[in-house]
Amino acid sequence: MATAANSMALAAQARRSYVESLLNGLPNVVQAVDSGARILLSQVADPATMMRRRDVVEDLAKLHGIWLQGSVSALRAAFQGGGLSVARPPDLSAMGQRGGGFTAGAGLSLVDNDTIESEILSSRLALAMMDRASWEFTDMCSRMNSLEGREELDPNDVLRPHVLSRIVTNAWRTAGLSHEAWRTLQTVLHDEFAHFAEEAYHETNRWLIQKRVLPEIDLRPFIRRTRSSSWSSSGVTTGTGTGFSHSGGPPVSPDHPRAEVHDETRLMTRAGGIVRGADHAEAVLGRLNRLIGRQLPEFANTQQARPASQALRAAISDAQQGIAKRLQSATDDQPGMVGQQVSTPMLLEELQQRKQQLKQAASTPVERATIEIVALLFQSLLTEERIPATVRVWFARLQMPVLRVAVSEPDFFATTDHPARRLIDRMGACVMGFDATMRAAGDLVEKEIKRVVQVVEAYPDTGRRVFQTVLTEFEKFLEHYFKNENEASRKGVSLAQQVEQRETLAIQYTIELRKMLNEVPVQEGVREFLFHVWADVLATTAVKFDLQSEETKAMKRVAADLIWSASAKVSREERAEVIRRLPPLLKTLREGMQNAGVPTVKQDEHIQKLNNSLAAAFTAKAAAIPHDRLEELMARLETLEELLPDAEDVEIDELLVLDLSGHESSELEVVGEGGSMPTPAMLSWARELQVGSWFMLDYRNRNEQVQLAWQGLRKQLTLFVSPQGRGILFQQQRLAAFLQAGLLVPAQDESLTTRATRSALAKLDVDPGRLLS
Repeated sequence: MATAANSMALAAQARRSYVESLLNGLPNVVQAVDSGARILLSQVADPATMMRRRDVVEDLAKLHGIWLQGSVSALRAAFQGGGLSVARPPDLSAMGQRGGGFTAGAGLSLVDNDTIESEILSSRLALAMMDRASWEFTDMCSRMNSLEGREELDPNDVLRPHVLSRIVTNAWRTAGLSHEAWRTLQTVLHDEFAHFAEEAYHETNRWLIQKRVLPEIDLRPFIRRTRSSSWSSSGVTTGTGTGFSHSGGPPVSPDHPRAEVHDETRLMTRAGGIVRGADHAEAVLGRLNRLIGRQLPEFANTQQARPASQALRAAISDAQQGIAKRLQSATDDQPGMVGQQVSTPMLLEELQQRKQQLKQAASTPVERATIEIVALLFQSLLTEERIPATVRVWFARLQMPVLRVAVSEPDFFATTDHPARRLIDRMGACVMGFDATMRAAGDLVEKEIKRVVQVVEAYPDTGRRVFQTVLTEFEKFLEHYFKNENEASRKGVSLAQQVEQRETLAIQYTIELRKMLNEVPVQEGVREFLFHVWADVLATTAVKFDLQSEETKAMKRVAADLIWSASAKVSREERAEVIRRLPPLLKTLREGMQNAGVPTVKQDEHIQKLNNSLAAAFTAKAAAIPHDRLEELMARLETLEELLPDAEDVEIDELLVLDLSGHESSELEVVGEGGSMPTPAMLSWARELQVGSWFMLDYRNRNEQVQLAWQGLRKQLTLFVSPQGRGILFQQQRLAAFLQAGLLVPAQDESLTTRATRSALAKLDVDPGRLLS
């Protein structure tokens, strides 16, 4: 750690290093933006978009040099002046009603729309950079604040992302490039500058670590969550209901137009960062491998398995048995008190002693490095306070089995998909949301984790296969657990399954009815009623009473009677028969619609339309259905279930599904609105969410923790449950919309093993020699 005498000098050098990295990298970024614009132009789009892209490419070709020079000059001025030296953003709190606004100062001055637009685009760029570089920025702030003895950076410190974003956007306008051109390239600009900022912050952190400034950082002081704020990070902080501060600026009323723009942008960029979580995890692993590769080039060979030496295999087996015996003996006197009796320091001490013994048994530098890295990973896992103490004990017992596969399967360090990593991440993600009020639920999951660990220990020579096997078993356990064992989710899962069964059947019935009536001259009003209303009545009745129940058969007979009644009636006897059947038919139609939740007003509308169709039949305007064709139709209706398409082929989307709000109850909320138009990446991410994971959900004026408890066929419906047992059901498109808007956010912004890898990386950055010691 820097001494008091040179800490301010170190801080000044760090700022200079940061600014120099920006100055050196800006030409490459501008070139990358220019290339990105040309790539966009080569992609298919509508004529108006193609025209805008062509204009941007032409303008950039002429003006990118001026943009670069303006950015460089302003950045140098900002550094020499100790902060932001370009125009301050307007104070929108006094903005006028039209044509711009006013800023309050010594007097009132007009703020035009161009300035306001520049500020909005600048803010969005800053948020994109912050989203990508939040971890590196937070670490750098901690180190700089420790050097300078302050709580946070100045609002306009050159290190803050909004300083760079405002310099870049102002230089863009000064160069003669338009706001429309910026918006056309916004995706490219955000992506390039976000990566640029992350790299600059990373290099600054690396420089500070080399100077031994806070090599290990406690991030807990920076986690500021409130009831109405589920996201917080340095530089971008959401408020507690009275406003939020952006990049160190003054609070803004949540009712203010500027707050709405910033909030929308914050949610968009936040969601974008979350969906890139896999990329982040791969990047962390890549950094780890590069760091180790500089010390041990042979470590980088992940293509070829390298069996552990005989001495190391024996030492791992001894260590595994010793750890199990030690942890068991600590709890023999008080069964059920594992977490209380076995403290984290005790676990770490035991594993540290075993690590030294293992290194002595290792025969190659790669084996010693692997032992060190795995030890660092588990040191992080076992100090994760959100994992219940009782579960940490079982995680500790996984260290030796994991070490065994890490030594023999080098791709453990090369990919996030290794089953050992995935198992740890899945088990950790499930238990980190449990608290004291959920003890019974936690006990059941803990019991399964114990079983999983014991199975892994029992098959030491099967490598990744045993991890893959127990991972599959753990997934099946979760499905059974939420459906049958968890009191908070059991009712919700049952209701959600009924919703899915009903919606799937309704679509299946609609598909088959369309096929049946495709070449039958059925009056259009009857046809639409059968497709849009009666298919749902059939589905509701089948779910409630069974597919082959008398009640379901009665509803199918009603469909047949309706088709017959609406066909042409040319004889007096046929008309008399229709009149005789009509009252009970209409009564059954109303009962069916009532059971399906159709409002009375809608029932009246449907009945009126059917009356019109029947009247058409009486006047012989409707086409006649041949008797044999009618008999065939009725026979097919009787055996309709045998003809239904496979449920797995039915896609429940918002165009086909009848209004899901009809399934709403005190125990099940159906999310029918809200969110933002999802991108393909968000839809893909919605399909990848895993049962058992915890999220923060902002819905109906509540911001609460929920757990993913159930997913339907092809994950088209997803159920979350609150700790109080309330179910919240999403259709896939709506789920992606909530993810896109940041209204549904993972409780973990990175997986357990990724966080543990980052922690190991930080320690190795400081002391790479420990790999070979």
